[in-house]
Amino acid sequence: METGIHNTSEIGRLKKVLLHRPGGELENLMPEYLERLLFDDIPYLKEAQREHDAFADCLRNQGVEVVYLTDLVTQSIVDGDVKRDLLRQFLDESGVKDPRMRENLESYLGNLPDKEMVATMMAGVRKSQLRQGSARLGDYLSAAEDDYPFAVDPLPNLYFTRDPFATIGTGVSLHKMHTTTRNRETLFGKFIFEHHPEYKNTPRWYDRGETSSLEGGDILILSPQVLAVGISQRTREDSIDTLAETVLSHSQTFRKVLAFNIPKTRSFMHLDTVFTMVDRDKFTVHPNILASMTVFVMEIGEDGKMKIQQEDGRLEDILKEHLGLDRVTLIPCGQGSEIDAAREQWSDGSNTLAIGPGEVVVYSRNYVTNRSLEEAGIKIHVIPSAELSRGRGGPRCMSMPLWREDPQ
Repeated sequence: METGIHNTSEIGRLKKVLLHRPGGELENLMPEYLERLLFDDIPYLKEAQREHDAFADCLRNQGVEVVYLTDLVTQSIVDGDVKRDLLRQFLDESGVKDPRMRENLESYLGNLPDKEMVATMMAGVRKSQLRQGSARLGDYLSAAEDDYPFAVDPLPNLYFTRDPFATIGTGVSLHKMHTTTRNRETLFGKFIFEHHPEYKNTPRWYDRGETSSLEGGDILILSPQVLAVGISQRTREDSIDTLAETVLSHSQTFRKVLAFNIPKTRSFMHLDTVFTMVDRDKFTVHPNILASMTVFVMEIGEDGKMKIQQEDGRLEDILKEHLGLDRVTLIPCGQGSEIDAAREQWSDGSNTLAIGPGEVVVYSRNYVTNRSLEEAGIKIHVIPSAELSRGRGGPRCMSMPLWREDPQ
């Protein structure tokens, strides 16, 4: 069993991974509030769980140890003080202003067993749950006067464990998310990396208390020496300055950060929706980025100061230069067809999870892109995806590697 954090590559053999099995948070999605919660559709929970279990089993069958977010958070509640602190910070960040509502929530959540409390925090709390059994008339009146049905919003994006924090080398960046909706997700990471017996001493490259946003989907570990970060809709340049300074100054292996300037739109939400690494010299790509790109090469000079060099060119040439490769194969989503690419990019055809060099997990519905991968010599493990894909994230989005072997 691997312990601690070790992740120096996108393609090193995956040994341990963090997932979140979708829970009651998906059943607290409502059409009226989808935009607020960053969803386009409502997955059917029972089927989403079946698909997610197939994903986990696929990984286990390849020798990967699967751990779950709810379990790690529960194991981090090492005593009553930690439980009270988690509950207090969670309610602070949930924006609960009404004193009576907060009192009711503290009682309701605090009296639950630890694992059930964590799962309920993630699922969100309906006002109707708090009213059950209440002997106070005010609890019914306050709910009737405000038609918003939740005392605490659900966290439906949690099954995308890639974003709230990222493992880089032997350390972790704990993120400030772009939206308030998702920022509470990183609180669970904070408690894992402060209190969990196995992870509490992990070096911290970035912290959720920073002032600008950084999300894990924008972080790709191209090699033990090269880190790529997307300047995107959800990751700001100030955050990348901070991350690069810390990682390049204190990590054991990383020597440069490539900051890719990508379009600031929902369809290019994160760098890993633009391209992912599937082998030493092969990458899946969004067809719309095959033309020129701008990348900023960040390195620490001999004087100890950050140096930044702008480069403009094709993605293929940028990757060849900075990874020391003779050739690079780019595999376009949808085999380059305008229609197939648009459809399969919508269901994250470029967002693959490598479990070893040239071996990836893919969604079944992206069959055109999957055919391209096989034709390029990539071994694919296909998982069902009808409901999971409704959240707009692929296998890479749904996984946070905790331990990978170094690439050979």
